[in-house]
Amino acid sequence: MKLKIYGDLGCSSGKRMRKENRVFFHSEAEALQHYYRPCGHCLKEKYKAWKLDHKR
Repeated sequence: MKLKIYGDLGCSSGKRMRKENRVFFHSEAEALQHYYRPCGHCLKEKYKAWKLDHKR
């Protein structure tokens, strides 16, 4: 399963990700357009807002 999460380059969670699974975007808007969600570790506030908007 491929998780679609974006975050900061210095995020410790992202650094543990396999290099072949890393995707880079020019902007946060571009990541969101491709249905990626904010990282809950390095982008906590954005993740909380995203989670509220995407409750099932």
